[in-house]
Order: sequence, then structure tokens, then C-alpha cells
Amino acid sequence: QVQLVESGGGLMQPGGSLRLSCAASGKIFKLYTMGWYRQAPGKERDVVALTFADDSTNYAEVVKDRFTISRDGDKNTVYLQMNRLKPEDTAVYYCVADVSQTPYSDAYRSWGPGTQVTVSS
Repeated sequence: QVQLVESGGGLMQPGGSLRLSCAASGKIFKLYTMGWYRQAPGKERDVVALTFADDSTNYAEVVKDRFTISRDGDKNTVYLQMNRLKPEDTAVYYCVADVSQTPYSDAYRSWGPGTQVTVSS
């Protein structure tokens, strides 16, 4: 099994910044897509940002000019730099990783337990 551990969430004032980290551990042959989803109370879980195996990225329109996703392949870690935070960014943020555990196995999506981000004055 592969474990994803998120860190970096918390309480921040509007206009501030937070950086989320997510480290993958366990039996990993290759990581493909990695990224972040979020779920606000009473709402569906939505994609925030993804980074793909070719290092291309994709962002939700509502965060496109404020958030930056990056990954460190050596550390099996994905980051989300969140700037100019808004109250509507308040949500539980979930890390995802598509991982294969052997050269012969299909990749599957693993999810982290989530980290709370609250933006409030």
C-alpha cells in the first residue's frame, strides 16, 4: 500500500499564504499524476490542481492565478503554494497520487486523509 501524508494546513487571514505538502511513502514503482482536491462543507469534492508525469499542470479556474503546484520526484512529494487566500478557499484539502507499485501493475489512485484550510479574519 501507498500512504499519502499531508501537512501545512491551518488558519490564515484573507490575503495570506499557505503551503501544503504531501509526501507519498510505501511500495512505489512510479508516481504519475499527483495533485490536490478540496471539499468545502456541503459541497462536492473538486479538483484544485494537478501535476502530470510530464510535469505539465492543470488548475481550477478559481485558483489559477493564485495557487502553484509543484513536485519533487526525488522526495515523492507534491506541494501547493496558495497565495492571496480568500474565505471561499476554506475547505479540507486532499492529496491524490496515481501510483503503480511494480513495473507490471496498473496505476491506481491513492488519497490522503485531508488537511483543513480555513481562511478567516
